[in-house]
Amino acid sequence: MEELLRKLHPGTLPHCAVLHTLASLSVANAFGVVPFLPSVLSSLLPVLGMAKQDTVRVAFCSALQRFSEGALEYLANLDRAPDPTVRKDAFATDIFSAYDVLFHQWLQSREAKLRLAVVEALGPMSHLLPSERLEEQLPKLLPGILALYKKHSETFYLSKSLGQILEAAVSVGSRTLETQLDALLAALHSQICVPVESSSPLVMSNQKEVLRCFTVLACSLPDRLLAFLLPRLDTSNERTRVGTLQVVRHVINSAAAQMEDKKPFILSSMRLPLLDTNSKVKRAVVQVISAMAHHGYLEQPGGEVMIEYIVQQCALPPEQEPEKPGPSSKDPKADSVRAVSVRTLYLVSTTVDRMSHVLWPYLLQFLTPVRFTGALTPLCRSLVHLAQKRQEAGADAFLIQYDAHASLPSPYAVTARLLVVSSSPYLGDGRGVAALRLLSVLHPNIHPLLGQHWETTVPLLLGYLDEHTEETLPQEEWEEKLLMFLRDTLAIVSDNAWICQLSLELCRQLPCYDETPQEKNFLYKCIGTTLGAASSKEVVRKHLQELLETARYQEEAEREGLACCFGICAISHLEDTLAQLEDFVRSEVFRKSIGILNIFKDRSENEVEKVKSALILCYGHVAARAPQELVLAKVESDILRNICQHFNTKDPALKLCLVQSVCMVSRAICSSTQAGSFHFTQKAELVAQMMEFIRAEPPDSLRTPIRKKAMLTCTYLVSVEPALDEQARADVIRGCLHSVMALLPEPEEKDGGCQKSLYLETLHALEGLLTSLLQRNMTPQGLQIMIEHLSPWIKSPRGHERARALGLSALLLRHFLEQLRVSALVPFHNLGLLVGLFSPRCADLWPATRQEAVDCVYSLLYLQLGYEGFSRDYRDDVAERLLSLKDGLVHPDPTILFHTCHSIGQIIAKRLPPDQLISLLLTMFEALGDPEKNCSRAATVMINCLLQERGGVLQEKVPEIVSVLRSKLQEAQGEHVLPAAQHSMYLLATQHCAAVVSSLLGSPLPLDSHTSMLWRALAVEPRLAAQVLGLLLEKMSRDVPFKESRAFLLGRTPDRVATLLPLSATCALFEVLSTPAAGPAVLELYPQLFVALLLRVSCTVGVQLPRNLQAQERRGASPALAARNLEPCSSAVDTLRAVLLRSGSEDVAQRMDLEGGWELLRTSAGHEEGATRLARAMAEHAGPRLPLVLKALACTHSSAYENQRVTTTAFLAELLNSNVANDLMLLDSLLESLVARQKDTCTSVRRLVLRGLANLASGCPDKVRAHGPQLLTAMIGGLDDGDSPHSPVALEAMLGLARLVHLVEAWDLRSGLLHVAIRIRPFFDSEKMEFRTASIRLFGHLNQVCHGDCEDVFLDQVVGGLAPLLLHLQDPQAAVASACRFALRMCGPNLACEDLSAAFQKHLQEGRALHFGEFLNTTCKHLMHHFPDLLGRLLTTCLFYFKSSWEDVRAAAPLFTGEQHPLPRPQAAQQPCLMPPLHRVPGAARGAQAAAAGGPGSAHFGAPDPAEGPGPRGADQGC
Repeated sequence: MEELLRKLHPGTLPHCAVLHTLASLSVANAFGVVPFLPSVLSSLLPVLGMAKQDTVRVAFCSALQRFSEGALEYLANLDRAPDPTVRKDAFATDIFSAYDVLFHQWLQSREAKLRLAVVEALGPMSHLLPSERLEEQLPKLLPGILALYKKHSETFYLSKSLGQILEAAVSVGSRTLETQLDALLAALHSQICVPVESSSPLVMSNQKEVLRCFTVLACSLPDRLLAFLLPRLDTSNERTRVGTLQVVRHVINSAAAQMEDKKPFILSSMRLPLLDTNSKVKRAVVQVISAMAHHGYLEQPGGEVMIEYIVQQCALPPEQEPEKPGPSSKDPKADSVRAVSVRTLYLVSTTVDRMSHVLWPYLLQFLTPVRFTGALTPLCRSLVHLAQKRQEAGADAFLIQYDAHASLPSPYAVTARLLVVSSSPYLGDGRGVAALRLLSVLHPNIHPLLGQHWETTVPLLLGYLDEHTEETLPQEEWEEKLLMFLRDTLAIVSDNAWICQLSLELCRQLPCYDETPQEKNFLYKCIGTTLGAASSKEVVRKHLQELLETARYQEEAEREGLACCFGICAISHLEDTLAQLEDFVRSEVFRKSIGILNIFKDRSENEVEKVKSALILCYGHVAARAPQELVLAKVESDILRNICQHFNTKDPALKLCLVQSVCMVSRAICSSTQAGSFHFTQKAELVAQMMEFIRAEPPDSLRTPIRKKAMLTCTYLVSVEPALDEQARADVIRGCLHSVMALLPEPEEKDGGCQKSLYLETLHALEGLLTSLLQRNMTPQGLQIMIEHLSPWIKSPRGHERARALGLSALLLRHFLEQLRVSALVPFHNLGLLVGLFSPRCADLWPATRQEAVDCVYSLLYLQLGYEGFSRDYRDDVAERLLSLKDGLVHPDPTILFHTCHSIGQIIAKRLPPDQLISLLLTMFEALGDPEKNCSRAATVMINCLLQERGGVLQEKVPEIVSVLRSKLQEAQGEHVLPAAQHSMYLLATQHCAAVVSSLLGSPLPLDSHTSMLWRALAVEPRLAAQVLGLLLEKMSRDVPFKESRAFLLGRTPDRVATLLPLSATCALFEVLSTPAAGPAVLELYPQLFVALLLRVSCTVGVQLPRNLQAQERRGASPALAARNLEPCSSAVDTLRAVLLRSGSEDVAQRMDLEGGWELLRTSAGHEEGATRLARAMAEHAGPRLPLVLKALACTHSSAYENQRVTTTAFLAELLNSNVANDLMLLDSLLESLVARQKDTCTSVRRLVLRGLANLASGCPDKVRAHGPQLLTAMIGGLDDGDSPHSPVALEAMLGLARLVHLVEAWDLRSGLLHVAIRIRPFFDSEKMEFRTASIRLFGHLNQVCHGDCEDVFLDQVVGGLAPLLLHLQDPQAAVASACRFALRMCGPNLACEDLSAAFQKHLQEGRALHFGEFLNTTCKHLMHHFPDLLGRLLTTCLFYFKSSWEDVRAAAPLFTGEQHPLPRPQAAQQPCLMPPLHRVPGAARGAQAAAAGGPGSAHFGAPDPAEGPGPRGADQGC
């Protein structure tokens, strides 16, 4: 301190830090600093005028404030001060000097911060001012402070300083305050009315300081203050009223002594605020009443009004509580009017002892009025506390004197009220617990005998509530506990008068619960329970009649409650209850006319329906609750008689009541011990009526519980005798399933909890019904019937329907398994059908459905084990694996899902009896067309698994399996089905190949795409493909390829119709060969395939389809496709082509494509050429494969079918046209094969044999010489084939000889040369150009081979042929003329005439134009010159052509004749022997014979007849 004092230099402004330090120190250590204050002030006050800066002035103000506060603390604690001699006078002068500067100079500053610092300092300084100075300054000081309220928004410091100034003024007994009071009150009141904002703590502090000011004024001027405040309570302004109530509450608490005699005035002034509905005003009023309770105000007259107000606020509903939170509360509900009121009532009841006699038993009167229902919980809690305090005070203090308190409710009313509100225990902050506790505490005032029992049972009820919450409490069970509590109470009391009085009070309270249906329903139950305990029948009937007359039938809950009341009452008074109902039924109320006491006079038709509904429910509850030994006698005569007459109603509410009542009646019958012997005659009628009600419900929505109740009714009725017939059972099952399964998916809990609850209850009702029906027929057949009804829903395209159906199926199967009792080993004959139905569902899109499907399969497997004789507790390891697989079905990954399905299939395969396998497979095939693709896929997985595991036992069932699979492929839409079906076919074929092939061959033609794919599936594995191909080849060759039609028998051209088996086999071969995987098998069987298909092609040329297939072909959408697929020859050609492609012989196929060979093969006219081209292509591109092909063809020469022999011969013949025959050492075998066919009965075969032999000339010319004799013999033999002048064999022989004569040995040829020349001579003049050309060219080749060295006999043939050759130069066919040129050129050397030969070579060159007349002239000159003796023969031969059918030849004959000049005929002896005798030449001999007969050949040559015109050009220049 000394160090700080040294910092104070006289006449110098101290540093601000020094001032702050001194100020803080004076507050923190007042005892150490205050003694030095006079010296400090003496140093500081002289320099106050020197402070010009606001910061310095603020520092001085702060220091003066702290100094004053320190001094006041020091003075207030002088007894502990170090220097007790210090007095206020020691500071007064200095403080006043500082006050003068601060108030008169610095307070006028414009700086707000400085003004606040001045005001803050003036507060504590005012306590140190001299009394006379303070009194003198107050008229200026107070207005100056109040004026600052308008200048500053933050008024906390102003209010704080003002409070200190007022305290100082009051402490000195100032009279100035009275003159300033009005201004003060107005200013302070305006401050207290400022709305409090929780975000501004200074505002809250300001209010506290303002209230402090009011406290100062209340203690000094209470009358003036109340005169100011109380009138302001009457204002309607919220802020004014709330602020005033705050001041009043504060004044009541802080100035209790001054307000003692003002209590009546204050109470009376609260009249209008009590009526205010503003929540803020209400909260303020409650706070004022709380303060009044603590200070004895409520004991005054009018205090009951305040208590009632508190209770009213406790009863406020939650929706009327304020939405905005209070200023200092985080929870809006904590500061709500109701919350504040509840706390206030409880605190007043428990902490203010003086209020005990005021509240007890006064609060009891608030228990029964309906308007105070919301306050029951706080009321009961307060009353419990008050009652316990009274009990502690003594029994006399606790017992209520009802005579002295007429307004209090009776014990019956209290009992009824508390018991009924306990039925909804969690409403109103748990009023059930509070009500039961109060009821337990009040037992001496209710009945003296109840104490011990209630002390035991009420804690049990309270414990039950503690175990539950509002969400988990089972309402029916809780109500039953309360009713049991009531029954026990009534039994203990056992006083009919008391019971009747209680029942009367219960009836009286019925209108109190019109807005709370649940509690009113319970009240009805309480009434029924009480009446049941009453012994007076008159009272019972009277109350029942009153209930029927006064019930509000429009309310559903009330109808239900009334019915419950009658039912409970019927437990003890069955006869009276039924009699009262009967009386009411007969009353005018049911006839829509004036009723009892006219109370139903104006009711409409709808209201009467409601009355009927209630009465029908009453009958139902009576039947349900009445003693079982009595009810059966009354069911049909008294109960159902009054129910059934209303079945024709259309009113939904009445329908529901009817169904519900019949349900209760049915349940009562079933639960009776005499039900087994009871014959219910109305059973069928009731079941039919229930089904009518069910069918009338909307199928897609669940709006009412009618269908649930109706199904429950049917469930009970099913078990009653007599049993339903099969049709009725089916109708019940079908109708109930449709009414539940078709419902839309159940709503989520957040969207509609009640709706979901109704759905679940309806589903449980359906489950119970189906279980009950199954129980009546616990056989495999009965189970199958139930599942058949569920089957359409199991396969539904809607997921929720499938899920429901699977759930029901699983339930039925579990029930069947649990109830299974097998006395003898019998087969479970429908196991396969059921497993096949459920197992594909293991892959359903809905996880719940998948789980249920596994459960179904699991139960079925154990059912099978049960039928096999295993005990119920036996656990099979294989079947138990299903449960472990369920986890895999939860996973959405398709790979995991279908792997799990495969595992399930393996389990099924291991446990399924062999006789059930086919039914399982057929059922699964049905699932291939399932609209749910996942299930369809699962079916394929399981089918293949079963075939793989157990396919070996299915041989006899293969045709059926194949047929069903094909038909299902036609129906199935999924792209996954076909690959799976292919795999199934593959698996089946690996075990029963022959059966599969035979079955598939039975497929109709043309093959559809699915059947084609099934065939192709058999080629995926080479070994199986080879086996299939072999079987198909066998099938193709087993039957005849065609059958002759009846047209042949009628003499017409026979029609050949293809047989089906070879045709099907051919088509199947094509499909198998179309698969790339068949390549290895095709290579293995290449020779057999090639030969078989080549033979198939040959024998189907020109073969027609069967008529039924022709009709399909005509109807086909694509004729080209149909022709390719169906036409026998085309299908065979396509298949042969497929063999080549699949075997790697693509070059062969392409060569055939380019040359049009395939098309030729298909036609009768081009087939031979097609086979030839095929052989040529094979020789060129597939030579290495020919040896095996030829080996396979070896046996075909003896084929019964001519076409096959022709085709193979053409194929073999063409092979000799290639050197591949020699390269592969096939020549001998080919020649041998062809020679063997020389004697074939078919002309075409013999012709092709010759062609093949002739092909040796081009294929292996070096081998011709070695085989020359054989070849020549064959060819010469061909010339003599048949008697036909146009034998194609002869033509082929001439063509072949023309190719061979140059290659054979000369000596081999000479032996037959003459024969050949003679044999071909007739063909020179053949009508067919081919024969003329071939014979003339062969004649030329023969001459060419002789090379001028021919025998005379042949030379004679040459001479004899000159005339035809010369004339045929004019043949109309160019080929013939060309052949003649060639032949003449070749004849020239053999005539030993160089001139003639030179002429032939000159004029007859190929490609050179021939002037026939000139050439003929030249030729004739040479002939006449060198061979004059031949002219006769030539002329004789020419004469034959004068009548030629060819015009040009006919014209050339006279020309040729005219060119020869007639010469003297020499003597025969003089003729040189140039030629052999004419008779040795057949042609010459015929010419001589003709001449002898006077034919054209006998004419002599001479000049032409002038009548015939001039001769040919150059004729006059003849010899």
